[in-house]
Amino acid sequence: MGCFSSKSADSKATRMARWRSTGIVALRDSKLKTFPDEVIDLDRSVRTLDLTHNRLVDIPMEINKLINLQRLILADNHIENLPMDLGKLQFLKVVTLDGNRITTLPDELGQLVRLEQLSISGNLLTHLPETIGSLRNLVLLNVSNNKLKFLPESIGSCCSLEELQGDGNSIEVLPASICNLIHLKSLCLNNNNLKQIPPNLLKGCKSLQNISLHGNPISMDQFQQMEGFQEFEARRKKKFDKQIDSNVMISSKGLDEGVDL
Repeated sequence: MGCFSSKSADSKATRMARWRSTGIVALRDSKLKTFPDEVIDLDRSVRTLDLTHNRLVDIPMEINKLINLQRLILADNHIENLPMDLGKLQFLKVVTLDGNRITTLPDELGQLVRLEQLSISGNLLTHLPETIGSLRNLVLLNVSNNKLKFLPESIGSCCSLEELQGDGNSIEVLPASICNLIHLKSLCLNNNNLKQIPPNLLKGCKSLQNISLHGNPISMDQFQQMEGFQEFEARRKKKFDKQIDSNVMISSKGLDEGVDL
């Protein structure tokens, strides 16, 4: 038993030394039910934390000790709530929370001013905080497969946003401010309840190359009559360097059947 304990201690010490040296803590598929205390003890050393596919329910407030954390990957757990102190991790650039049970995001999320990627698909979100507009460096936002009925007006302040994924929600209307996203290249809102989109979307989003609106009650006529449609078509054709194929044409029933505009 003594040898086993010594070996176990050596193993833990070796692991801690490796984490401290590399700044990377990866404990995927480790059957963790609680947040590992030894990770918190590493405090300033941790830059990447990956606890994907475990059984975590809570994230402790003490996570705020990981002040140099840049990548937080907690996909496929059982997390229901995020601590307010998450906003103190000022160096976070990537947050991945897909496949959890999160119902709300704390307002303090807006304090993560360096955040570039936020992916929180496959959760139970009913709304996004207005403070999301403070994420001026956000390039990718993935909120697919939640329970959202709308996007906040402040989304238009995410001035660096290039990709917005919102498939599989119940979104009925888009805020007019979305037209302010001049760097937006891809907008995916398949399987929502959109009956119309802001009339200035194609004109305002001057970088838009891809719109995916499968399964929404929007007609082709509505879309083609929007100001800026010809310019959008030109960008899209330039991107793919080919004509629109017959198998991606839009049916009279709306933008569905696998259509990507």
